[in-house]
Amino acid sequence: MPKILLVEDNEMNRDMLSRRLLKQGFEMVLAADGEQAVDLARSEAPDLILMDISLPGLDGWEATRLLKALPETRAIPIIALTAHAMAGDREKSLAAGCNDYDTKPIDFRRLLEKMHGFLGPPGYK
Repeated sequence: MPKILLVEDNEMNRDMLSRRLLKQGFEMVLAADGEQAVDLARSEAPDLILMDISLPGLDGWEATRLLKALPETRAIPIIALTAHAMAGDREKSLAAGCNDYDTKPIDFRRLLEKMHGFLGPPGYK
């Protein structure tokens, strides 16, 4: 069962998305800010990270830069999630080290397709 680190500061969004992913068979690890995301990525070794960009304190771009600089986390795929789909945000996310980018509100089917692109088809181990 793939382990997903969901980094989302909005409790309602975090709860809704994590419950939907649990139903799809993913193991979930949850973080509410960038600092917690870096700590949990190092200790939990998730298979993939869903990274909100607009976070209090350490934002998603800087958390991604830190994760991609650490030997133990640099290979973990990161999908940036943002409600602020401004011109250049995709490029800025990719430049920070994110492997992909998606917008909020989340199109769950599209997000699952992106996740499976990194993890392989359902049933991955």
